[in-house]
Amino acid sequence: MSGGVSQGNPAVVKPRGEHKGTIIFLHGLGDQGHGWADAFKTEANHENVKAICPHSADRAVTLNMGMRMPAWYDLYGLSANSREDDTGIQAAAQYVHQLIDAEIAAGIPANRIAVGGFSMGGALAIYAGLTYPQTLGGIVGLSSFFLQRDKLPGRYTANNGTPIFLGHGGQDQLVPVQIGQMSEQLIKKFNPNVQMHIYNSMQHSSCAEEMRDVKKFLSSTIAK
Repeated sequence: MSGGVSQGNPAVVKPRGEHKGTIIFLHGLGDQGHGWADAFKTEANHENVKAICPHSADRAVTLNMGMRMPAWYDLYGLSANSREDDTGIQAAAQYVHQLIDAEIAAGIPANRIAVGGFSMGGALAIYAGLTYPQTLGGIVGLSSFFLQRDKLPGRYTANNGTPIFLGHGGQDQLVPVQIGQMSEQLIKKFNPNVQMHIYNSMQHSSCAEEMRDVKKFLSSTIAK
């Protein structure tokens, strides 16, 4: 199913109550899904939401001197004008679409499914969400950026009104908050339904307040 994009089975947090919605959440560079699964068991836990946190395969990452590490696609840089791994991003987005398809096949409608992620995973979630052919329930990008912006919106229209939650640390040195704000403005040109949350003292990480805000967002979108 993964085509070399992922490894192993995703970490899954099952809902304690009725399964109303699902979030697929993609980790950042050098990470795996387990830590985010823990967040969906604690601060972001919702009794009606299933969380699927897949693990990326290892690959050489140009930004990190070609070292092999978990990554959804290659990264050449983190500036607004950095070259992008078009082929790798497409393959990773296809994998995310397959995860969404599997949830739909299991009986959860598209408008009860959200895609989200952190950093490069958040950037992938935004791109995969905006290019999915059915209308999703929500998109979450934490400390992330807007990929493949020359391709969007293009022919992709199903998610041009889908609620989008962007969260960013005001002290982020790796992906500065200005990159997040620029991403917000670019996406708003074709999807005005974007909310940006800045956590002033947060660096390139997450925090309990942000995860509680994600839980509220999921409550109002896929778990109503």
